[in-house]
Amino acid sequence: MLTAARRGRGRSDAQKRETRMRLGDRHVGGGVQRGGRPGGEKGGAAPAPGLDAVLRGGPFHVALRAAIAARQLPLHRVQHHLERRGIKVGVTSLSYWQQGARRPQRAESMRAVRALEEILELPEESLIRLLGPAGGRAVAQRPASRSYRSLVAASGVVERLVAELGSPPDGGLHTVGHHERVRIGARRELLGRDSQRIVRAHRDGVDRYVAVHHGDPGCSPAEVAVDAMENCRTGRVRWDEATGVLVAELLFDTYLRAGDTHLFRYGFEDGTAGASTEYLRAFGFAGGQYVLQVRFADSALPVGCHRFAQQSAAAPRGSRRELTLSGRHRTVHVVEPQVRAGLLGIGWDWE
Repeated sequence: MLTAARRGRGRSDAQKRETRMRLGDRHVGGGVQRGGRPGGEKGGAAPAPGLDAVLRGGPFHVALRAAIAARQLPLHRVQHHLERRGIKVGVTSLSYWQQGARRPQRAESMRAVRALEEILELPEESLIRLLGPAGGRAVAQRPASRSYRSLVAASGVVERLVAELGSPPDGGLHTVGHHERVRIGARRELLGRDSQRIVRAHRDGVDRYVAVHHGDPGCSPAEVAVDAMENCRTGRVRWDEATGVLVAELLFDTYLRAGDTHLFRYGFEDGTAGASTEYLRAFGFAGGQYVLQVRFADSALPVGCHRFAQQSAAAPRGSRRELTLSGRHRTVHVVEPQVRAGLLGIGWDWE
């Protein structure tokens, strides 16, 4: 059942678990101004300032969406024009491209993008350059993304909950820095976690962030407390009992412009599931620095800890490295100066 969550804490009987998956947080925010060139099949005119702006500064999916809207072409017509040029791209792929859920990467996809510039009567290289290496992008542009659905099995639940909040697929933010602290309690349970984030807007009007918590098996999301600590306040909260997923709006009480940064802190108080053996975070986008620290209760120390990474939820784990538990503070941590799209986590053994 999907419903609004009350803020509180609670505990359930301990359950032994074998694996767990941590969902990455989702970015949501204000709307996108659309402009365009009503040329081609609908008649010619000068480009609208809105389209010119997104073609200059990106990101790619916003520029593509604005260009398609300016031409007033349904996606099946865009697909037809591509087929006439010998290029096969599905309507679903085109939809993902203009939503920002996926980005063209393969050679055939890049060929399709160049054809789209011609079909949509855009300047040469205007879309292609928005897919270039990070060094060639505008400062406020969103990083390249991997499909959120491919990262975590429970992403369909997250998408439904986010849609229930009326949030758009692209929230207009990407993370510049994220410092996350996880606390493991005396019962070996995930007691809670808190995050300090620095985000940058890549479009005007962004005023919120949606954070996602995915508890261990046996988690009761209705009893998980959302704590807005600094420079934000809690908005609407939704959860799914079956998967242990909870999403929470964090409202900035200000509207960011493209290029603006915002620093805020928030957390989740859990403690409702059984023994935890790892903490895993999914990154749908390449981005800035990520620091993960796990602190253990003095009375419940693991016998070993390690870091690991995965390219996707289905990919094998790699980049394993043993971590040494600090003697006094009972913590381990990892630092990634620039995260890649994929998954990163810390695991530990109790015996």
